[in-house]
Amino acid sequence: MFKKLKELFAKETPPAPVEAPASPAKPKVKRAKKPKVSRDNDAELRKLAKEAATAKGEPWVSIIRVDIDPDNINSGAFELDWNVPFLKKLIRAGYHQNENDTDEIMVDRWFQTVCRNIALEMYEQRMADPTNRGTDDVRPPPNRKVLGDGRTEIS
Repeated sequence: MFKKLKELFAKETPPAPVEAPASPAKPKVKRAKKPKVSRDNDAELRKLAKEAATAKGEPWVSIIRVDIDPDNINSGAFELDWNVPFLKKLIRAGYHQNENDTDEIMVDRWFQTVCRNIALEMYEQRMADPTNRGTDDVRPPPNRKVLGDGRTEIS
C-alpha cells in the first residue's frame, strides 16, 4: 500500500496553468512635447492675448518685464503693456486727473495704487496677529476726563 501511494504522488501531473483574465490593453499615449518658451514666443502669446481681449472689448494689462537693480535689491522697475479698453476703465475709475495726463501716467497711478494696497493688506494681516504686534501698541492711550456726577469723558 505504501508503494501504491508513493507511485500515486510520484506520477502527479503538474496543475494546468491558470490563465489570467484578459485585461484591456492600455493604449500607449504619447504626450505632446511642451513647446520651449522663448522671449519671442512669450511676446507672441502676449500679443495674441492682447488682441483677443481688445477684440472682445475687455480690459487687458500684462507685466512684460521686471528689472531689479543688482546693487540695490529694493530698487527696480516694471514694464507694463495694456489695451485701450483698460485705459477707458482707468478713466471711468478716476485715474485721469489732469488734462495733460498721458496713458503712462494713468497706468502708473493705477499700478502704484495696486502696490500700495498689497503693502497695506500685508501690514494689516501682520498687525492682526498678536504675536507680531509686540508690546508697543500703535494707538495712543485714551484720554479720560472726569466730568463729575459719576460721568467720565473718554476721547
